[in-house]
Amino acid sequence: MTNPFIRFTLKASLFYVIAFGLHLAVLSTLNYPLFDNYILLSYVLNLVLVIVVFGLLYLLRKKYKSQLGFLFLAGSLVKFAVFFIVFQPLFKQDGVVSKLEFASFFIPYVLGLIIETISLSKWLNNLDETTS
Repeated sequence: MTNPFIRFTLKASLFYVIAFGLHLAVLSTLNYPLFDNYILLSYVLNLVLVIVVFGLLYLLRKKYKSQLGFLFLAGSLVKFAVFFIVFQPLFKQDGVVSKLEFASFFIPYVLGLIIETISLSKWLNNLDETTS
C-alpha cells in the first residue's frame, strides 16, 4: 500500500488540474478572459497549501492525534490568511474585488477544503481502525 501523503498529493493534483480545466472552459464559454484575475497563481498556490497542510498533518499524526482536527482548522485559517496577504491587495488595485476575481480565488480554495476534508476524514477513520 502506498503512503497516504503521496496518494493524497497525486489525487489533489489531478483534482486541481481537472477543476482548473473546467474553470477555464466555463470562462471560455462565457467569453471571459481565461488567465486574468491571477487564476493560475490561485490554483497553484491553493494546491501547494493544501499539500503542505495535509503533509504537516501527516507528519504530526502520531504526536498530536487528538488535536488533528484543530490543526486542520488552523491550516484552513492560514490558507484563508493567504488570500488577505497575497490576493486581496492584487484584487483591490482598482478599488473593487470583482465577481471574477473572487471566483478565481474562492473556487480553488473551496475545492481544496472539500478534498482535504474528505481525504482527512477517510484517513483518520483508517487510522482509528488500525490503532484500535
